Amino acid sequence: MSVTATPEAAPDDGPAPDAGPAPDAGPVQKPPLIKPAVRKRLVPYWLLLPGILWLLIFFAAPLIYQASTSVQTGSLEEGFKVTWHFQTYWDALTEYYPHFLRSVLYAATATVLCLLLGYPLAYLIAFRAGRWRNLVMILVIAPFFTSFLIRTLAWKTILADSGPVVGALNSLHLLDVTSYLGITEGQRVLATPLAVVCGLTYNFLPFMILPLYTSLERIDPRLHEAAGDLYARPVTTFRRVTFPLSMPGVVAGTLLTFIPAAGDYINAELLGSTDQKMIGNVIQSQFLRVLDYPTAAALSFILMAAILTMVTVYIRKSGTEDLV
Repeated sequence: MSVTATPEAAPDDGPAPDAGPAPDAGPVQKPPLIKPAVRKRLVPYWLLLPGILWLLIFFAAPLIYQASTSVQTGSLEEGFKVTWHFQTYWDALTEYYPHFLRSVLYAATATVLCLLLGYPLAYLIAFRAGRWRNLVMILVIAPFFTSFLIRTLAWKTILADSGPVVGALNSLHLLDVTSYLGITEGQRVLATPLAVVCGLTYNFLPFMILPLYTSLERIDPRLHEAAGDLYARPVTTFRRVTFPLSMPGVVAGTLLTFIPAAGDYINAELLGSTDQKMIGNVIQSQFLRVLDYPTAAALSFILMAAILTMVTVYIRKSGTEDLV
């Protein structure tokens, strides 16, 4: 008789002990409002925002207000109203075109003189100054440490009838030549076109030297050595190597000199006479003395359009559209 063994039942120990709450998985992360790729593309625009706001508030808004002022009619007592009176532009241009021509002539002459005086000095600083380079550059920018008005008043003393300039020109009998050319009157320099051009040249000369020095300093000296190895004379090296490579500085310097000189009124006010008034003097007088705001605004826009046109043509003719 066989006995079959049966498995013994496991003892019942009661309900299983509680394992406790499930571990916390942490807060659920929400997707970002702006995707990282989009945020990366927006970074340049956020960096440009302060500059754009500055231009909108301090350039675009005043320009729009000035444009609306130029087409208004009325007076300060009765008030000005926008009547879209574009005849103001034509009246201002026909009445004051001699002042425009005089401003362009004085500014262009001062720009040429700044280039003729500034290029040799910038060349010496870049290639010949050596350890004195920093000192000479400090001397170039030293006039900026004083007021523009004070510097111009100093020239009023220098060009006085009893000053050193008139005495030197008289001793050399050059005042007769300058009087014949119409840039001085009699035996005096002050209150003549020559005085105004001298003031413009002096005040804006650093604006010509600094861009020229920057362009000349970037020229690799090995190019000059290579030209010398090819038996090029110094004049040929300058004409074929140095000057073409410095054209960005020439263009930048002439623009930085001509543009502010064309709208300047301090030099003509202090060093010239009523016959040497520039368009800046007319605008200043219309705004602050005559209180003819529409005419002053129209003159400002005509001057800005004329300078913008001349600058555009100059840049295209010089072939430096991509360099300035």
